[in-house]
Amino acid sequence: MDFDEKNIEIQGFLQYLQNGKEKSSSIHAQEQHEDIIQKCIGVLGKWHLWICFIIFLVKFGVAWHQLSIVFLAPPVSYSCVNNETDVCSNKCSRHIYDMSVFTNTITSEWDLICSKSYLVSLTQTLTMLGILVGNMLFGCLSDKYGRKSPLVFAVTLQGFAGLGAAFSPWFSLFLVMKFLSAVATGGTMITSFVFVMEIIGTEWRTVLGILYQIPFNCGHLLMPLFSYYVRDWRNFQIIISAPSLLLISYYWLLPESPRWQLAVGKENIAITTLTKAAKWNKLPTENIGRNVNQYLAHKNVGSNEIHKGNILDLVRTPIMRMYTIAVGFNWFVCGFCFFGVSQFIGQLGGNIFINVAISAIIQVPSTIFACYATKAWGRKKTLLIANIITGIAIFVMGFVPRDPSWIKTTLSSIGMFGLALSFPTVYIYSGELFPTIVRNIGVGTASMCARIGSMIAPFVAGIVEPWIPSVIFGILPLIGAVLCLKLPETLDCKLPDDIEEAEALAGTSKKNSNTLAL
Repeated sequence: MDFDEKNIEIQGFLQYLQNGKEKSSSIHAQEQHEDIIQKCIGVLGKWHLWICFIIFLVKFGVAWHQLSIVFLAPPVSYSCVNNETDVCSNKCSRHIYDMSVFTNTITSEWDLICSKSYLVSLTQTLTMLGILVGNMLFGCLSDKYGRKSPLVFAVTLQGFAGLGAAFSPWFSLFLVMKFLSAVATGGTMITSFVFVMEIIGTEWRTVLGILYQIPFNCGHLLMPLFSYYVRDWRNFQIIISAPSLLLISYYWLLPESPRWQLAVGKENIAITTLTKAAKWNKLPTENIGRNVNQYLAHKNVGSNEIHKGNILDLVRTPIMRMYTIAVGFNWFVCGFCFFGVSQFIGQLGGNIFINVAISAIIQVPSTIFACYATKAWGRKKTLLIANIITGIAIFVMGFVPRDPSWIKTTLSSIGMFGLALSFPTVYIYSGELFPTIVRNIGVGTASMCARIGSMIAPFVAGIVEPWIPSVIFGILPLIGAVLCLKLPETLDCKLPDDIEEAEALAGTSKKNSNTLAL
């Protein structure tokens, strides 16, 4: 740890000299490298824990709205009221649904079977499309207007649109409300994660960045519990939507991200935010103003020289293009393969409540393990290993016999373990690679790739030849592993604020590798 930090410090000093800004001692180089947020409010304190706790609550809603289709339109048996053998025949005037498990579903209420069965898949496709749109829309909004206001707007829209879906008298209105709630969900995902990444010190950024995923797993686990006791889809939709309205309190509880405030030149407001946070953490506040002004002087950030990033910055230079392509592809792999492997687990049969709970439980140990792996191995190696595990397990699954069934079940569980390890790793990795001025746009664009993958996956999983989906789902993670080799390591690195600092990570990683090799 100390050896790596020393190399980063030296690299920061060399970069500073290359820019033509001479310093007379290594102490000054260390001050330049030091994270200004961490210097003012510490690595982790009461303020950090409070902000993280209330932001983590948003992940429950992410799980509920993203995966709710499982209990809104579960498999249900049905027959013809006039005992017609062909239930999809025109002779069948009306269908009778088995109400022994669920008293009402969107399938039974709007008769989404036979020629209209595709509308159930359309519902989930529109949900993933909405999350994609939300990732991009709120990524741009929060980079321009800050993290707090877009997040408050997102949870408000999520709550009201979700309730609107629950009370929709027509299926078409239900689809519109589901789409809007999904847009809001995509917004909460990106904005909340970036907020957490921007306030936590480097020492704890890994652990908290990954623990950020645990509420999603808990939300996933709660869904079968809710549905077990509430068997009507409308009541279930109300239960998963109403809590979002409580999060409107973010308007009063959350501050703005001080890192964003500094990045866009709002130094006076940033100083006020940092001072309040330092007081919460029982740290001295008298030098915060001076430290911020020195930081801004080093960064040459002035009211007339503020550069607000845009999406073109993600591909403007060769290094940023490589970051964007490699990270985006790995996000695509996560969404594409996660959805595909989930279909295998969903075909296990048996009790739907137990099956969904198992699929959620599988993700918990891998997410916790990610806390250790990303710190001990680094982000790059963890993502690379997770991709290899996933790729091999799913690839082999296509060539093993159907019986005994436990072989495919085991391989699919191993694949799910690898994917659940990949997701938090690529989340935190992308948050550290992209600089502050385009972090939300960068993470939002990368997350968009996952949504595209999740929408394509059903078409691949539906291929008749059983070995073809496994080969496709298995090869792509291996390609993702190769692309990981082109990315720098970001373990314990200061979050980059601009394009130059982000690109310097590549040089730092190479120098550290060469030094270790010697």
